[in-house]
Amino acid sequence: MIKCKEGDSENEPFIAAHNIILSHAAAVDIYRAKYQAEQRGKIGIVLQHEWYEPISNSTADKLAAERARSFTFNWFLDPIIFGNYPTEMENILGSTLPKFSSIDKVKLSKGLDFIGINYYTAYYVQDCLYSSCKPGIGMSRTEGSYQKSGYKNGIPIGEPTSFSWLNIYPEGIEKAVTYVKDRYNNTPMFITENGYGEQDNPNLTMAKQLSDFRRIKCMADYIEALSKAVRKGADVRGYLAWSLLDNFEWIYGYTIRYGLHHVDYATQKRTPRLSATWYKQLIAKHKRTSLSTMTGQ
Repeated sequence: MIKCKEGDSENEPFIAAHNIILSHAAAVDIYRAKYQAEQRGKIGIVLQHEWYEPISNSTADKLAAERARSFTFNWFLDPIIFGNYPTEMENILGSTLPKFSSIDKVKLSKGLDFIGINYYTAYYVQDCLYSSCKPGIGMSRTEGSYQKSGYKNGIPIGEPTSFSWLNIYPEGIEKAVTYVKDRYNNTPMFITENGYGEQDNPNLTMAKQLSDFRRIKCMADYIEALSKAVRKGADVRGYLAWSLLDNFEWIYGYTIRYGLHHVDYATQKRTPRLSATWYKQLIAKHKRTSLSTMTGQ
């Protein structure tokens, strides 16, 4: 967490997260009571799920990897499914964590119908609770006392991209989904975001901008890894590619392109990339379409 001069970074993030969890419980309670029977819909929650690998085989780093999951993904799901915060958080934070009242727990017990997972990348995790770490983000107890990096001894955890935070690690989506299956009673899952972003380069010809073979390979590898988890019993109900169109991306704005369709921001013209055709074929045939078919080889 980044220190805020005007706020209390040691306590306020946990209050904010607590209120988000209670808001989810309230929304589920209202939906189940007033709308679900008639609409026959489902309600769930979507969370970012980075996969964390211990940077070494030491017990401390293995515990740190689990702690990283507890201070991110599990932070929100454990209360919804189990009624309490993760043990790893409670052991470190103690009274810093807000408490759920008996009424809160009744609402939380109504849970969810599915878990949405946004997966893009993975990190190595180093313990900072029992080991010494270089000064930086992650060292404080309120951050879980671990540090993460996409690199180990200068080698990236997966295929590097134009962005330092985004290394392509397909094994991570299989591990993340399997982890959710095992921890949360195989609650139905959707991959609500997964994709490949490229640095915008206006100097490229349109033909090159539309020939996004790296995106096709990345998505194919991710879907294949996901299918391994499904074959092992993970209840994954769907996969949603990010994204249909190039769009305004958080801190990167229009400088990163995730779209299966290219967008000319001056004219708003949409043009399908090769990945759009590949993905369309994949959906239609329910099987992986080879790169050789796309390239005519």
